[in-house]
Amino acid sequence: MRHPIMLELTRTVRFTPTARPRVAGVTAPSASNGLLGVVPPSMLFGVLELDVTCAGEPDATGYLVDIALVDRAVRDHVVPLFDGALRAEAMGAVPVGPGALLATAQRALAQTLPAQVVRLALRPSPFLSTTFEPAMPNAVVLAETFEFAASHRLHLAGRSDEENTRLFGKCNNPNGHGHNYRIEVAVEADADGDFGFPALERIVAREIMGRFDHRHLNLDCPEFRNLNPSVENIARVCHGLLAPEVAAAGAALRFVRVWETDKTSCRYPA
Repeated sequence: MRHPIMLELTRTVRFTPTARPRVAGVTAPSASNGLLGVVPPSMLFGVLELDVTCAGEPDATGYLVDIALVDRAVRDHVVPLFDGALRAEAMGAVPVGPGALLATAQRALAQTLPAQVVRLALRPSPFLSTTFEPAMPNAVVLAETFEFAASHRLHLAGRSDEENTRLFGKCNNPNGHGHNYRIEVAVEADADGDFGFPALERIVAREIMGRFDHRHLNLDCPEFRNLNPSVENIARVCHGLLAPEVAAAGAALRFVRVWETDKTSCRYPA
């Protein structure tokens, strides 16, 4: 039986940059959007993760691509790119943006691997990622995860107390209850532009943290005065607040994902 739709295989390769920039005073992230703004000097001796995603049809072995080939290709062709870029930037040369570096890495892997390389995602920490897709050669997707604490009550004003209790159970507690929310914000930006993680962090701090952190969503936040603060509605509201601010800064909001608990999250748009 032939399966007409291609599949994707993602291999995560962890590596430690071997560059050792010994430059006096290099103790803080670069003010630019170069690699030191993504991989600060304090992390140069840590472990980076690179997701390599290939697409296609498996061969007779059942493999799309042997993962050992992916590991070797990354270590032979990508790690030296990172080493050189980090060293050059730390020495004061023109910063190399992560988008440009991932684009170069993708081209190197495409010439080495027997499957189509459709996506690379760099994660210097569990909370940050930069994604490059050759289908969008002039753009990168920056994603960062933030946290805020808030309380809420799930309640519909037009329903009886009994019906609200039936619908929402303990979440209808009259005095509310709290969550440690996580929110992932993904933004599509020009690979060679000025929008980077510092700009994203400023927008999220102003539009989300300043509004919702340590608040009772029903009582303190006008956004939920007449809107039940379910995780679905929180994701939509956060998207609505962030989209125009991200656009004004020269990028485009891809999606917002909010976790109410480790087991429950909502992404908008899907």
